[in-house]
Amino acid sequence: MNADDILDCYGLMCPMPIFRTANKIKEVGIGKVLEVIATDEGIKKDIVSWCNTTGNDLMGIEEADGEIHVFIKRRN
Repeated sequence: MNADDILDCYGLMCPMPIFRTANKIKEVGIGKVLEVIATDEGIKKDIVSWCNTTGNDLMGIEEADGEIHVFIKRRN
């Protein structure tokens, strides 16, 4: 999946990937996609809740080589 911006949260533990995502999404234009790269398994459930709360769209979660790639489309 293609992203318009990337946030590297590699090695960060919960709740830091969500905090950083919340700040970074403000820099991404509405309708643009942010890719978050993380290693903490907790992001897979936390990002679903965060997207539901904020109204942003979770476009997908991909896993490869110990990395979790989360794709979020900014809605507001």
